Amino acid sequence: MTMQSGVPAPARILVVDDEAHIVQVVAIKFRNAGLAVDTASDGDEALAMLRRGLYDLVVTDLQMPVMSGVELARAMAADPALAGIPVLMLTARGHLLREGEADSANIARVVHKPFSPRGLLADVHELIEASRSRGGRSAA
Repeated sequence: MTMQSGVPAPARILVVDDEAHIVQVVAIKFRNAGLAVDTASDGDEALAMLRRGLYDLVVTDLQMPVMSGVELARAMAADPALAGIPVLMLTARGHLLREGEADSANIARVVHKPFSPRGLLADVHELIEASRSRGGRSAA
């Protein structure tokens, strides 16, 4: 991320979910924590946004119309410009990823709904810090 006046720019997160209330709750929590947040309602819209901008992390729902969260993560993993962006997958209880699916799609973490917004924020901070320590997009 770029710095202005010696202050690191906030991490930029893309939140993707077709449930507007989930997007709203997550976006407010993240913004209140000082993160820059953009939102998309499906994987196709998210992929277009990812190709136009720099993001530090994607938080996406598993089940969405047009393009699922797993399809989005696979498309990101196949694109060298997007492959280094960590993906945190949200999924309803009972909707599990198949064995090996998370690894093959570069999904860094799976969080089950209902989730704690505070816990989700802690996961986001941990994934961003891990990405920065590996020299990912989030260089301060």
